[in-house]
Amino acid sequence: EDGIRDIGVTGVQTCALPICVSVLNGMVLASALRERLARGTSRDVAIEETASASLRTIVMTALVASLGFIPMAVSEGTGAEVQRPLATVVIGGVITSTLFTLFVLPALYRLVLGVSPAVLARSSVEWD
Repeated sequence: EDGIRDIGVTGVQTCALPICVSVLNGMVLASALRERLARGTSRDVAIEETASASLRTIVMTALVASLGFIPMAVSEGTGAEVQRPLATVVIGGVITSTLFTLFVLPALYRLVLGVSPAVLARSSVEWD
């Protein structure tokens, strides 16, 4: 209970940065996919082209975010006992979210785009 109240600015940054990078990368992928689908490209081809074309943008975004935290991760000076773990978490979170964006998100797009709206409407769950 006390740990939740004492999270502070650094803790919020540690949580926010990987989430923001992940959302940004997902938006890059989604907008590129929408453009290809609007041009009439088939679903599977559009997903493959989008994933390969967006690879450089997604990797560069993650690389910039991760490289910025390397000095913090290897610091030895005052406050390093706090900075090092936070930087490690951010770097790990950015790498994990990048892998998720590159491999899991296209697979999810394939699943979601393969379901017709009529099937979604019939299978919707009604909450009592």
